[in-house]
Amino acid sequence: MEKLIYAILSQDKNAGRLTSLLSGIKGMSSASLEEVCLDDITVVTSDVNKADIVASKSTALDFARVIETLSQQYTLLPMRFGSVMESAGAIKKMVERNRAEIVQNLRNVEGRYEFGLKIFCDSEKLMAELKEKAGNTITLQAPEPNVSVFRDYVNRKLSEHRLEEMLVHYVDAIIAEITATLTALNAVQKIKKMVSPAMIIDAVFLIEASLKDELVSSIAGLQEKYPSLNLMMTGPWPPYNFVDFTVK
Repeated sequence: MEKLIYAILSQDKNAGRLTSLLSGIKGMSSASLEEVCLDDITVVTSDVNKADIVASKSTALDFARVIETLSQQYTLLPMRFGSVMESAGAIKKMVERNRAEIVQNLRNVEGRYEFGLKIFCDSEKLMAELKEKAGNTITLQAPEPNVSVFRDYVNRKLSEHRLEEMLVHYVDAIIAEITATLTALNAVQKIKKMVSPAMIIDAVFLIEASLKDELVSSIAGLQEKYPSLNLMMTGPWPPYNFVDFTVK
């Protein structure tokens, strides 16, 4: 049987604690969980036939549930769904080859949780608000008599471009506020902007667990400042987006 890998974690001095915890959790498809240990690093696995792994809502939830439960008591690096190696021996060799990177990543996420922030908008209403704030200096003019089709096309494209620039500046201003807040909280952040017409910001950040209330308060303040936007924060999560090493 091959081994499905759920997470790599720092083992504590009470080795029996993890064994007891795993005995009360079922893995994907109700499989029993096992430990593969090398010194102070433990990999949580279960037996699996790789050919039988099917990505579905049920199996993905089973996989994520194991990681979520473990993260409540251990510093860990969550693995991607479907991470499989051929044996416990192969896993030990992988840990040995990647020890330095694994240890550094575990240090980076120790005592921290991941949070997500998505900011949605009604793009048409937001554009209208931005135009109004600009004093209606930008207009999409109707075609004028005796003006060439090409010139009218160019004028329209210039007006649309100015509107897009206003939106980008607006989003950049919000990102600057978010960044300032996260910097003050000593958070690690990854931010994408203009993900879609409806989602203008998609961010994830890693923050100390003790600062959760300050983070929630800061996001609530941003929501109050920008009532036309919909700020959706999720978490705390295991650090899915902050595992920064490639397995050798």
